[in-house]
Amino acid sequence: MSPRLAATHALAVVMAGKGSLGSSLPAQLDRVPARDQALARELAMGTTRWFHRLQGLADQLLQKPLRAADRDLQALLLVGMYQLLYTRIPAHAAIAETVDAAVKLKKPWAKGMLNAVLRRVQREGSALLPGLEHDPVIRVSHPRWLQKRLKADWPEHWEAICAANNLHPPMTLRVNRLQGERDAYLARLNNEGIEASACGFSADGITLAAPRDVYQLPGFAEGAVSVQDEAAQLAAPLLELRPGLRVLDACCAPGGKTCHILELEPGLQELVALDLEPARLARVQENLQRLQLEATLKAADARRLDSWWDGQPFQRILLDAPCSATGVIRRHPDIKLTRQADDIAALAALQGELLDQLWQTLEVGGILVYATCSVLPEENTRVIEAFLARQGGARQLPITAEYGVEQPCGRQLLPQPKRHDGFYLAKLVKLDKGRIVG
Repeated sequence: MSPRLAATHALAVVMAGKGSLGSSLPAQLDRVPARDQALARELAMGTTRWFHRLQGLADQLLQKPLRAADRDLQALLLVGMYQLLYTRIPAHAAIAETVDAAVKLKKPWAKGMLNAVLRRVQREGSALLPGLEHDPVIRVSHPRWLQKRLKADWPEHWEAICAANNLHPPMTLRVNRLQGERDAYLARLNNEGIEASACGFSADGITLAAPRDVYQLPGFAEGAVSVQDEAAQLAAPLLELRPGLRVLDACCAPGGKTCHILELEPGLQELVALDLEPARLARVQENLQRLQLEATLKAADARRLDSWWDGQPFQRILLDAPCSATGVIRRHPDIKLTRQADDIAALAALQGELLDQLWQTLEVGGILVYATCSVLPEENTRVIEAFLARQGGARQLPITAEYGVEQPCGRQLLPQPKRHDGFYLAKLVKLDKGRIVG
């Protein structure tokens, strides 16, 4: 299969609301020659990243909208436009290969339409786009509901957030301090000719100047480093770990924070890693094995305590709650298409339920760290405010740090180019009759 056709099939699934790129793209890549898989991935991810901008231009150039039955053609057209506007692929190759792909879709009648529109994009696209930018959806390439929500929540930052969301993400590593220090690993990278720099906020973080295959990294297979965004590396240190503690990592998959907890404190009594999906726990187990770490893995709904909790309290809990993932759009651009405005209130309700249930398992004097990869206050500071209002035995602990924006509760990191993703953190302590015990 050609890379353009693979990207088209994957994108069409997302556009139809039947899946994400994470679920649709791998199967398509399996049908593409190895030498073309990187191109297929770039075409799928890039077209999705700029979907609203490309669709706005397509609407101007098409004589009439394509039918729902021709969603695959719509996806193919956008893939062709992306090549012309955002890649260095020669225009003649981009147009010819995209037009020929219509035959593989069993729609040869569309070749003329595709050829005509793509040639107009080649000639006029760069000149036409500025005239469409009066519509902020087209200018920032975000769905209208999200563009308006970001503008309302972050009036001084929303355009910078959108701009960061449209960039390729950096590749950041977490050095396993059980195997060595960050400076020593930076020296190893330098000896291998791999350009990298220390992160500004995470004591274990390193950002590569350019992404590369993990097995090209020295010591990766032996557990010297893991791939984890800098913002996500900030959660585990807030737990104030020490030997002998029993710790819960709720909603743990794929296990980056699970492993970081164990790297920070190998002397824990136990780390219980909980996730809803057994298949996702398999990924956690793989990470633990590579890093030579151990945890108790349980597949269950965290809200149903009777299905997984043994009644023994935890002294520390990390709740990395399910969320809109609006802070990691640059890594998962299909979030712009799969996430809807109505999802946010439902997610906030779920986050509140998780807090209420897990709080029962926390020992008096214990600490709970709440985290999301969302930039929407409705899922973050407002969830914590509501929880504190209904839970008299909880108090917020300050997060004294240079990172992020201080919120009424917790701190919010916004996505930063070449640095960290968007991420939220809050820290709570359980009280006994109004005083902290511990």
